[in-house]
Amino acid sequence: MNEIDLEELAASLTLREENQAIKSYQNTVAVACPACDEQFDDLVVCKENPTSLNLSKQLDLCVGSADGKGVIFTHKK
Repeated sequence: MNEIDLEELAASLTLREENQAIKSYQNTVAVACPACDEQFDDLVVCKENPTSLNLSKQLDLCVGSADGKGVIFTHKK
């Protein structure tokens, strides 16, 4: 996967949460995942390295990088 243009991608998404470790966006406009070309549900940008995530449900994940930060695209099952 190529480097993701995070600024351009985030402009199409809805910001849901931001804290010291992550920034989370919801895909409310059916943007395709850059990794698998399927619609994704949420984008999580890891602001710290390493970052720990606690997931409350089982998800399929695609991962990549943007501006030297890890990014995770979630796909609900």
